[in-house]
Amino acid sequence: MMSTKSNDQEEERREFDETKLGVKGLVDAGVTTIPSIFINPISKQPSPQTTNIVGVDGGFNLPIINLHTNKNNIGHCNWKKVVEDIREASETWGFFQVINHGIPDMVLEETLKGVKEFFELDNQVKKHYYSRDFGNDKFAYHSNADLYTSDVVSWRDNFLCYMSPNPPSPDQLPPPCREILIEYSKQVKKVGKILFELLSEALGLQQSQLDCPDGLIVLGHYYPACPQPELTIGTPEHADGSFITILLQDQVGGLQVLHQDYWVDVPYTPGAIIVNVGNALQMLSNGKFKSVKHRVLSKLIGPRISIASFFSKFYLEETKKFGPIKELLSDENPPKYREITMKEWYSVYNMEKRVDETLNLQYFKI
Repeated sequence: MMSTKSNDQEEERREFDETKLGVKGLVDAGVTTIPSIFINPISKQPSPQTTNIVGVDGGFNLPIINLHTNKNNIGHCNWKKVVEDIREASETWGFFQVINHGIPDMVLEETLKGVKEFFELDNQVKKHYYSRDFGNDKFAYHSNADLYTSDVVSWRDNFLCYMSPNPPSPDQLPPPCREILIEYSKQVKKVGKILFELLSEALGLQQSQLDCPDGLIVLGHYYPACPQPELTIGTPEHADGSFITILLQDQVGGLQVLHQDYWVDVPYTPGAIIVNVGNALQMLSNGKFKSVKHRVLSKLIGPRISIASFFSKFYLEETKKFGPIKELLSDENPPKYREITMKEWYSVYNMEKRVDETLNLQYFKI
């Protein structure tokens, strides 16, 4: 039988959900003390001793890779250097920033602006887009996809949008970000194609052996200013289930990557996008490329805006099995994961219904 505390928590989450106003609604109401459903146990509250170490003497610096837009714009030697930089970053960090990626600065700025304007729509207008039917709605605004399954509710609001291969019609997208989401997704897919070519070469493969997946899911994140940021989290530590994720963030900051047991700040770099290896690519590379944990801290200032674009196939109806690329395997490097279907992969995520998809890799490990 569920405890009284659990019953109280479930009721509080349900009431929060039914407002359809998200965390922003709490901030707009003037809360100075965050509700109990957002408070982390002391043991899980972010430790200040492991933060803010980027850029200091002896600290870590997240790799910044100059993509030079595409292979045709640079010489053979420079392209080989980019491949080597991608390989090293994917093996040691699982995260890197990319500059000169080809997406115009105006598109980046307008995407951040459009997403922010959506979350700051009139409440009655924004409520129209509120949904937890993530499988059928092409655009679903909500707060915390794992609201009813997570240990603690996170201090953020979100929207989810399936942009490829079957994108929503323009009228299914909210006006503030309608045109820019369509354009930004087109641009991200172009960059994704280049990145998968680089990743293929970094693994010593032909391009056709590591194609850019057609599935693209775009998540918009809105992290309001938090009156007690030390008690909660913007996004808990997790690993992505995607092949790769491309992230656009504003200047507010808060994203951290777990590197050598330290939480390392990912600084805002004007014009840059952030790329990280997901669990699916770690599986395909047989563990050569690392999918690492990351999180977003809550802050006294805000809102923080970010847009995560996930290259994935897991919501597509595919029966083909996938696993470690056979050309990478040998007696010295046997497969670390068994071959599975996309349905199997997604079924593990559905069992947990948590932000963290680390379990997928553990479940299919040989």
